[in-house]
Amino acid sequence: MAINLQKGQKIDIGVSKFTVGLGWDPNEGTGHDFDLDASAIMINTDRKLISENHFIFYNNLCGLGHGNPKDCSSNNCGAGLFGLIHTGDDPDGKSSDGDDDEAIEIDLLRVPQDVNEILFVVTIDQFEARRQNFGQVRNSYIRIVDNTNNQEIAKYELDEDFSIETGVEFGRLYRRNGEWKFEASGIGYKADLSYFLEKYYSGQIIK
Repeated sequence: MAINLQKGQKIDIGVSKFTVGLGWDPNEGTGHDFDLDASAIMINTDRKLISENHFIFYNNLCGLGHGNPKDCSSNNCGAGLFGLIHTGDDPDGKSSDGDDDEAIEIDLLRVPQDVNEILFVVTIDQFEARRQNFGQVRNSYIRIVDNTNNQEIAKYELDEDFSIETGVEFGRLYRRNGEWKFEASGIGYKADLSYFLEKYYSGQIIK
């Protein structure tokens, strides 16, 4: 039976191959499509992004700079360079048909040893021009699905009213005593995707 997580709750993963799915439903009548983007940030023990390639998002689905799932398929990217592969961008939230809007497939056995945490964030593209925030989004969640049997392991539903926030850290995977655990985070930011790059990147600021 799947675990319904509360904010701050931590669990053992228990499997090595799984999918992190993220979903949301924009409120009707806001005047614009909502382009929400899910990303994964791989950081080291100093809580710094190891390299630009360790930031998995719509323009770097596999760690090799591919921005289209077809490119990953034709180049046989498999589980991605670092054990993570983004399945592709959903630019308006309408292509999921009630399922996950965006998803990241993970093989923990392929994640490099220098990766100590993987943060999962969702940001709103063009939030300033469209005057959008997470207060206009409902049914937001992050869930973990076992790839061997497609069974849901755990789910965290975001129930806070983020009326000014435009970026949310939904959850994180982290190593503890050689084992991987997951924590439901639910931390909101008034920020865009570049903020997270600048916050965690250990080298020069990425523009």
